[in-house]
Amino acid sequence: MAALRSDEKGVALTPGEAERASGDSRSAVSLDKDVAIGLVGEHATAIDADVEKRVLRKIDWFLMPAMVVGYGLVYYDKAILGSAVLFGMTKDLALSVVDTATTPPTTNTSRLSWATSMFYFGMLAGLYPMTFALQRFNLGRMLGGVVVCWALVCMLTAAVSTWRGLYAQRFFLGFVESIIPTGFMCIVAGYYTQREQALRQSWWFSATGLFTIVGGALNYGFAQITGGALKRWQYIYLLAGCLTLLFGIWCFCIPNSPVSAWFLTPAERVVAVERLRQGQTGVRCQKIKVSQLKEAFLDVKLWLVFLMMASAYTVNGAVSGFGPLIVSTFGWSSLESILWQFPLGGICLVDILLCGYLSSKIPNIRIILLIGNCLPVIAGCAMIWKSRWSYHAGAPVAGYSIIGTFGAVVSLTIVLGMSNVAGATKKSAMAAAIFVAYCVGNIVGPQLIYSETKAAHYPALWSGLIICYCITIAASLALYFVLWRENKRREGLPVDEEERDRFAFMDLTDMENPYFRYVL
Repeated sequence: MAALRSDEKGVALTPGEAERASGDSRSAVSLDKDVAIGLVGEHATAIDADVEKRVLRKIDWFLMPAMVVGYGLVYYDKAILGSAVLFGMTKDLALSVVDTATTPPTTNTSRLSWATSMFYFGMLAGLYPMTFALQRFNLGRMLGGVVVCWALVCMLTAAVSTWRGLYAQRFFLGFVESIIPTGFMCIVAGYYTQREQALRQSWWFSATGLFTIVGGALNYGFAQITGGALKRWQYIYLLAGCLTLLFGIWCFCIPNSPVSAWFLTPAERVVAVERLRQGQTGVRCQKIKVSQLKEAFLDVKLWLVFLMMASAYTVNGAVSGFGPLIVSTFGWSSLESILWQFPLGGICLVDILLCGYLSSKIPNIRIILLIGNCLPVIAGCAMIWKSRWSYHAGAPVAGYSIIGTFGAVVSLTIVLGMSNVAGATKKSAMAAAIFVAYCVGNIVGPQLIYSETKAAHYPALWSGLIICYCITIAASLALYFVLWRENKRREGLPVDEEERDRFAFMDLTDMENPYFRYVL
């Protein structure tokens, strides 16, 4: 047997492993193969559990804090429109039109609805080119360059002087921001095992709730500004752009994959990659494969996840653009309406993290949790719709707060989508499909708000959201059946351990690889 030698951390390595580690995977690996092949080869090797824990901890500390901030800024960029309209943006940019010909005069807010939706049209335009550019080119440089552009577009909001200009700005803002959610999903899928992904996806997506609170606090502070050359809403966008610029600088430091992770030692990179072999999901392949694209679009799982995401995110489309404005109709002032975003954000944050933790500890509980979190959203919408809207009304605010569980529904949908596909191109296709659905939901949500139905409590909005969440539940049950049936079929197949190890990093899809197992 070949003698073992250890690296500087005391990790036992075979001669082949040591050569691969010291060479830092410089051996040529063709673009159509997973980059992991060049580092760990086709045969599994044992790794030390303590070393694996250390590697996982280093990956977490490098990726997760910055990803939480990054996605928080994505959410903040969208959500501040709802607060900005309370600070004079509606009047300054003529986003609402008062019709004095009616008795009493009526206010049309369709321009605000379209300003909210225009962001997601931009995201739709950018999702697929951005997603596949991330796969094909250097991850850090591509992500960093686009985020810097995003920061500049965000700051330019302060220069907008008409509602038409806001439409254009919102479209381009959505276009450049489209790189973040799909990029983050693919990063997590390439660094973490299937079991770990639920918790890590929930960490960065929990910024939805966290930045509802942080953003609300910042906006409340900006509301106190009474002087200065700029309007209060202009200061908000300038701050968001500056924070985004700092995040963009960090993005340039992101390595392509664990194979080239500069924050790990050469031996730790071997461990970081080898531990992913069991899940059969692969690490990273830079060639875009048409066969995997075809498979993705013919896969019923992709369409069920798409339907779940599109229907679930209609809530966010209404809340992010109109939340404070809706709460103000419950009999609360503009400043009080901003403060009432805190309970919504707190429930969203805690629920996402709790569901991510439970998913990582209890096998096959994801769909059960998802359906359970749909129920408070339905109840909250019904409470808002049917309660009395009087001065400082409590019932509609309580209903508004508990719809924060929508964040866990969306987070679990992301996890189910990304954990149940393999093959680099197919993973990119799933990530893009999820956020196309995300855009569809966000576009539909604001269009359900008809200002002339305010006296009737916006019935189209709340009934529409209830129907959407019933669709989410039905699609989730269908997905559960599809995954359970396929796992049961595969359990009866013969297992060749050597073949399973070899298949792990051949960039096979979940349908091509008989050793892949789906998580429910």
